[in-house]
Order: sequence, then C-alpha cells, then structure tokens
Amino acid sequence: MADYILSENAAHGPDDGLSGAKLFESGDGLTYNDFLILPGFINFTSDEVDWFTCFHASPWTRPKGGWASLKLNGAVKPHPDSVIDLTSNLTKRIALKAPFVSSPMDTVTEANMAIAMALNGGIGIIHHNSTAEVQAREIHKVKRYEQGFITDPIVLRPDNTVAQVYEIKSKHGFAGIPVTDTGRVGGKLVGLVTLRDIDFLQKDQFDTPIQQRPEDVRLEEVMTPLAELITARAGIQLREAYNILQTSKKGKLPIVNEKGELVSLIARTDLKKSRDYPLASKDSKKQLLCGAAIGTRESDKERLQLLVQAGVDVIVLDSSQGNSTFQIDMIKFIKQTYPELQVIAGNVVTVAQAKNLIDAGADALRVGMGSGSICITQEVMAVGRPQGSAVYRVSEYSRRFGVPVIADGGVSSVGHVTKALALGASAVMMGSMLAGTTESPGEYFFSDGVRLKKYRGMGSLDAMEKHDSSASRYFSENDRVKVAQGVSGAIVDKGSIHRFLPYLYAALQHGCQDAGAKSLAMLRSMMYSGELKFERRSTSAQVEGGVHSLHSYEKRLF
Repeated sequence: MADYILSENAAHGPDDGLSGAKLFESGDGLTYNDFLILPGFINFTSDEVDWFTCFHASPWTRPKGGWASLKLNGAVKPHPDSVIDLTSNLTKRIALKAPFVSSPMDTVTEANMAIAMALNGGIGIIHHNSTAEVQAREIHKVKRYEQGFITDPIVLRPDNTVAQVYEIKSKHGFAGIPVTDTGRVGGKLVGLVTLRDIDFLQKDQFDTPIQQRPEDVRLEEVMTPLAELITARAGIQLREAYNILQTSKKGKLPIVNEKGELVSLIARTDLKKSRDYPLASKDSKKQLLCGAAIGTRESDKERLQLLVQAGVDVIVLDSSQGNSTFQIDMIKFIKQTYPELQVIAGNVVTVAQAKNLIDAGADALRVGMGSGSICITQEVMAVGRPQGSAVYRVSEYSRRFGVPVIADGGVSSVGHVTKALALGASAVMMGSMLAGTTESPGEYFFSDGVRLKKYRGMGSLDAMEKHDSSASRYFSENDRVKVAQGVSGAIVDKGSIHRFLPYLYAALQHGCQDAGAKSLAMLRSMMYSGELKFERRSTSAQVEGGVHSLHSYEKRLF
C-alpha cells in the first residue's frame, strides 16, 4: 500500500499529456481526429463560460495575475454582459457573440442562412457564384431584415394600388408601407397602409366604384390617414420609440421631421426579434451583420462596389490558395478604396502564406486547404495540409500581429469546433455542418425514404459550370479542360438553424468547461502557455472514442 501513499509535501500531480507545441513538434500532419484535449479542473458552471472574458483586452493576452484572477464575482470583472454575451473576434474590428461562420458556398449561404446565422450570434458569408446584382440583392435582404431605424423603407404614393402592396408583400415579406405625396422618403407623410387595411375588400364599400378587381383600388381610399396615425419626431431615441410602439400597440412607427416629411420607420417586429434573439450580431445601425465573398479579378472590383452599396460588413477573398499576387493586390486595392471595410484573406495553411497576406493588410485569415468533406484538392493537386496542423501553425504566427484566424474545413462535429478553437482559431467556418438545414439554399428531396438536400463543393464541375466565379476560385476560369477539386453529393436534413446553432453553442460551452477554461481567450492562452494538455490518438483509440459494441443505435444530438 505504501506505493499509493502521497506525502504531505508531494507535488500537486505529475506532468501529464503534451503541450500544443509538443503535440505538433514532430512535424506529422494532424487532423482533429488525431488528438484529444485532456480534461482540466472545473470550478464553475457551463453557463458562466464567456468566450471573450476581457472585452477590451487582446484575446491572446494572458491577464496580469493569471487566469485565476478572472472570477465572475471577484475583483477582476469580465465584460458586464459576459454570461449572456459570449463574444469572439471575427476580424480585428468585428466581434461575434458566437464563433460560428457559414461558408460562402452556393448550397450553404444565401440571405436566409445569413439572417439565421446573425440572429444566433454568428455571421453568414454570401457566396459569389452568381451575378454581382444577385449577390448584392442577397446582402440587401439581410441588412433590411432587422433594423432599428429603417432609413430607406419602401414607400408608396396615394395613387398606387392595392395590387402593388400585395406585390411588395410577396417580394419582401411585409406589407406595412408608409404613403407619402411623392412616394419617397423625404416626402410629406399622408398615411400608412397595412394588410388590415386591404384584407376583405368589397366592391361596394368605396366612394369610387371598383370597375374590375379590389386589387385596383387606390391606396388613398384604403390607407390609414395621417390624422389617425401615431408618429414620432426625428431625433427620438430607439428605446423611446420602442416604448411608444408598446404602449400604442401599433405595428409601425413613422418618424417625421418638423415639416411632416417622412425620415425613417420603426417596426414592432424588430422589437420582438431583439427580445427573441439577444445574441444577434448587429452593426452600429442595429442591422444584422453580413459578409460576402468575392474573387480577385478586375471584374470583382465592380462587384465589390455593389456589395459596399448594399451595406456589406466584411469581405472574404475567396480562393483555394490565397498566397498569390492577385490576392495581395486586391487586399491593397480594398484598403485604399474602402479603408474601413474589413477583409478576410485566404485560404492559407502555412506561415509563409500567412505572412504575405498579413503584410498586405488582411484583417483576418481563413485557414484550410483540401480538408472539407466535399473537397478533393489534396487528392487531385497533391497540395494542402491536415487541418489541425494548419490551424495551429498559422494561429501561432498570426496572433503576434493581432490577426484572428478562421478555421475553415475539416469540421464534422461540435468536438472538432472545440478543438479548432483550442488550437488558436478565433472562429470556425462551416459548410457541411450547416448544409441540409432549412435555411440552406435548395429544395429537399427523398432518397430511400431519407429527406436530403443537395450539397456540392465550389470546386465541383457542377458549381464551376453554373458561374465562372466558382472556377476563378481555383484559377480555372480560362481552362479548356476543367479539373474538379470538389464533388457533388447530398446531405441529410438537419432541421432549422434556430435549433442547430443553440445546440452547437451549448455544447461548446461544455467543452470549454471540461477543459477548465472560462473563455475562449483563456482556452487559447492556456494552450500557448502549456497549461492546456493534449494527447495523440491511435486508430484504435479513435474507434474506442466513438459509438461501438452495439447491435444498433440511434444518435440524437439535440
């Protein structure tokens, strides 16, 4: 028994496991499946986990006094909303309340996905496998979806018809429309038309007989006139305006100046959305954050102009191999032309690649090459890097310059998300994880009784044949023979993003808790200091770590 007795002066415990530096020093390329994070010490509940404990500190900096000083009820306070507002950096200037990014793929991210991602604390990147006008329109949908003061609402004239209201409802999803004498913002407000005004129209209820259809009635005959409207003066604070909406029980609140001219509009639905989605990613105008992908050709400069006009918040330079003179020139062009616009450069997997893009002015780096579930770049081109090694090496370098890393590819479970963030990534970009959800583009279909959606790589022949933007991502737009770097397939229905992202969010909290970290900043710092320990996994260990030794089972994650 003496062998098991520890003396009072014994050390706390033996040094167990490998530091991040030791894990990768052998030079072997590691994927997320090749290692595990060893458990840490838990002295907090999972709902106390905060992704960015020190809101004004660098996310890579170990605080003075060590992480033990960061107690939620102690002397050193985290961000005041830390328990709810779980924040992580996307770029140097943009922070997200959830470190999730949807990939710019034409079977993953259009307006519906970007809206859902932003409402749940992440961000969607609209793909560019379309015309510039179509892509800008998708950005516009996201920026208009949830706002505080709607400064450019759709406006009609008194002589417009009910049919035009129905057309707007069909196209944009709403029908509460202000009516001004000019049909524009800045005209004198004369009324407001809603669905309640035009439902159940009868031919005999108007002074002017209806000759054809109720839809031909002019708005001046059915709208709620100005005298019956509740309005607010320009300069009112958003909270005051919401209080008016609550007390008046109205759906829309027109904002007018001293001349009675329409300045903006506030919608009651926005108040409800703010209540239902407290983590929503918003800009300074209370609009949802949204990103867009572009290429590096001359024509992409014209595309960029349309995207900026539509209100895009961040640009992703979309290339499978970002270390090129074309991307460096595009970064410099964007920074000279739109200095406030954030630019995510990539993709990269080596320190040398990262250095060139950081030197050019990149605000974040997208890391991954050939690791996606539908990507065959490593197989066809013999170029790339295992994703675990790529994320660690690039993150370790870029943190010295305050440039966040977005881990892109190789993620097939929430455990992979936790591992990517533990290796230094600030956010995780997902494609197959989000494809198949209700909000992803495309229609569902059934095969052998299973509900599926189409999912394809942007390097697949299908994608390259749809639009040359996909081919340009792989420098193949002028090739006579296209060489596919991706495949097309199908993915099982996952339900709505509004159920799936909260599951990822909660699971990530528990992952941080098991590792003994109260924040992503703390998790990264523990890794770089050697406090966070890892262990390599053999093939049999990977089998053991999954479901095994059962005749049959059902795997329900949420």
